[in-house]
Amino acid sequence: MLRFALLCCLAYPLLAQDRIGTVQVRVSTDRSDWLYQPGQPVRFRIAAFQDGHPLAGVKVTYRIGLEMMPPKIDQTVTLTAAGLTVDGGTMNEPGFLRCIATIEQNGETYRGLATAAFRPEEIKPTQEDPADFDQFWAAGKAALAKLPIDAKVTPLPEYGNASADCYHVNLQNVGTGAAPSRFYGILCEPKAPGKYPALLSVPGAGVRPYRGLADMAARGIVTLQVGIHGIPVTMEQSVYDSLGAGALSGYNTFGLDNRDRYYYRRVYLGCVRANDFLTTHPKWDGVNLAVTGGSQGGALSIVTTGLDPRVKGLAAYYPALSDVTGYLKNRAGGWPHMFRATEGAQAHRSPDKIETSRYYDVVNFARRVKVPGLYSWGFNDETCPPTSMYSAYNVIPGQKKLLLALETGHNNVPEQVAAVQAWLVALLQTGIPR
Repeated sequence: MLRFALLCCLAYPLLAQDRIGTVQVRVSTDRSDWLYQPGQPVRFRIAAFQDGHPLAGVKVTYRIGLEMMPPKIDQTVTLTAAGLTVDGGTMNEPGFLRCIATIEQNGETYRGLATAAFRPEEIKPTQEDPADFDQFWAAGKAALAKLPIDAKVTPLPEYGNASADCYHVNLQNVGTGAAPSRFYGILCEPKAPGKYPALLSVPGAGVRPYRGLADMAARGIVTLQVGIHGIPVTMEQSVYDSLGAGALSGYNTFGLDNRDRYYYRRVYLGCVRANDFLTTHPKWDGVNLAVTGGSQGGALSIVTTGLDPRVKGLAAYYPALSDVTGYLKNRAGGWPHMFRATEGAQAHRSPDKIETSRYYDVVNFARRVKVPGLYSWGFNDETCPPTSMYSAYNVIPGQKKLLLALETGHNNVPEQVAAVQAWLVALLQTGIPR
């Protein structure tokens, strides 16, 4: 009797356990390379899983259309354990066709997507190249050159490692008005004496602190990781959270109605100022300088390279600010999507703002990139749509290589990062990209 009671006690917790499983919605194309010819039909495969097993009997809603545009197909059906294959239609011109599938389960919404590409190498930008583009930015660089660098360098021993020393740096930069501003970052340099190549790391969107690239410095590269907002980059996270939700909320459209006062003028020229500092560093080898970043940082990598002939190469992940006028032509435009809305508080479709965008769009800097570059993104990116990124990539005249991580959205995977870093190290240390 005692043994029976003990068995019951042991069994009861197992019977009483609740079960929660993460639901995954998977969408795929019927071609493994996700590539189609214009007019060729696309079939999307939709399946859902919980705890690794197929879900059946749940409602799935799938929407198919051009990326970032209203769907042309909007259906809700019951999903079987075998999954579902749906006709996605086709496109008759270069671009991307996307299927987004969602299900409701346990009070939560889960989604997945896949994006079919139609001759993306033939996508052309909608953004126009101003006749005085080069003169405008030459004047900006001339104004910057009149300001001394005035570098203030503070040691950060806790940021370094056995092979690299780190410092908080702030430099004098142009401002949004007549007064100058400051530009901040984290410098990391090899401890060993010698001359080294230099790498500028430019940031993604947002407001945050930075730690620098001590690991890259330990590999024999002088690195400078910068912020863009003219504030120190070593403060408590709460300070950046407050600024991001307050004074710097929506910074990407500040001053968009005036090309001389748009927020990114100071940012773009600040990246050139960062290179001024790197190229006067006593450990720089005098030749090799590259720039890298993702999203907003991908944009700044292309912009800085287009502006600064000292840059010998770049690596850009999913560049933002590319072909932002796409929405004016009824197709996807790049982050921050300022021209997507046609009315309301988010609408910016005024002639003066559209005109300003021409001087800041990554497309027009890409036209001026003549050095080797590695570019990397995925087809499922909903922040920086692939149409916008190809619009910039396709007009780059310099040596270029595209590394695709097809299924990724606005993120990267370890293999992708490793490949990009290896390419950068090879470029900087040998002068020959992999």
